[in-house]
Amino acid sequence: MRVLGIDPGLTRCGVGVVDVAGNRSARLVDVTVLRSGLDLPLEQRLLMLAEGLEEMLDRHQPQFVAIERVFAQNNVRTVMGTAQISGVALLLAAKRGLPVTLHTPSEVKAAITGYGSADKKQVGTMVARILGLTEIPKPADAADALALAICHAWRTGIAGGTLPTTGSTPGGSPVQQTPAQQTPAQKAWRAAERSASVSVVPRSLKR
Repeated sequence: MRVLGIDPGLTRCGVGVVDVAGNRSARLVDVTVLRSGLDLPLEQRLLMLAEGLEEMLDRHQPQFVAIERVFAQNNVRTVMGTAQISGVALLLAAKRGLPVTLHTPSEVKAAITGYGSADKKQVGTMVARILGLTEIPKPADAADALALAICHAWRTGIAGGTLPTTGSTPGGSPVQQTPAQQTPAQKAWRAAERSASVSVVPRSLKR
């Protein structure tokens, strides 16, 4: 399966594409960071980023799109820009009939590192290790976008991932795993899910 991950931002928007096999092995397809100048009008900045996203979508033809979920922050201007480009990405994916999933920062960190409060260096290091890269993708927006794509494939199980806590019998009936059967990453992911469902605002990947 091919997933395009988007780490939304008005000044810097990370976009990463990965292919993930049924054994959870992942391969880097492409990664970039789209930028827009602070001196441009808002509508021109959104247009510039939209064109970059369209080019990546059309060139790589992903099957799924994963976007970081936007949370309220102290900096209203920053969160507004993030929300605006997230809306653009959602629209572009919908026009192409692509399923989109929003993932919280805690979910991504738990899926990639097994620890929902991992820092950016830990996430970048694990992304490089998973993809077999000799260096951590830079800037951090690039690594975050790739982490989102990998997280989506593993978390949903559509690439043979094991992170979800429900499995299937040979006949297709769902089977609930007990806590003792879950891996550390699975337990961390479930904890991240629970924290996202209550009124606690997780820290963003854009720390």
